[in-house]
Amino acid sequence: MIEDQGLDGVDLKILSELQKDGRIRNNELASRVGISPPPCLRRVRSLLRRGVIRAIRATLDERHLGYEVISFVSIQLKRQTPAAIDAFEAAIMAEPRVQQCWRLSGDTDFLLKCLAPNVEAMHRQLLRFAGMPEVLAIRSFPVLGLSKDEPLPIPEDPPTALPK
Repeated sequence: MIEDQGLDGVDLKILSELQKDGRIRNNELASRVGISPPPCLRRVRSLLRRGVIRAIRATLDERHLGYEVISFVSIQLKRQTPAAIDAFEAAIMAEPRVQQCWRLSGDTDFLLKCLAPNVEAMHRQLLRFAGMPEVLAIRSFPVLGLSKDEPLPIPEDPPTALPK
């Protein structure tokens, strides 16, 4: 694998195995993808350096950490100017219980995944969002349960080019 050539079949196998078990030891990973450990480690490090692998981390159960309420919150800004978007994103970065923030097109400008220990705490969080000067409207979608949570599908053939 040459860094400028994107991904090859071995890289795709590595990515697939790491999504199944991010704690897999390099020797086992190398064995599963059919290469020796030193080039396997080089490939994993290259995939990390190039941003193909964004992070290797544990996925935690929110309830075990006291977050009983999960809600998706749609945010519509008053204006979609770069300054308004930047100000809103900066404010959201300071919100520790906003787990994800997605910028969208259409009627909703942002979709947030928010956590709270209880309904009252979620209500207070929503009031903070509503009080932000850039925010025009909010809608909250409380989560009742998770039906599917799968890793990214790995293509059978390598993509022709990686995003820059």
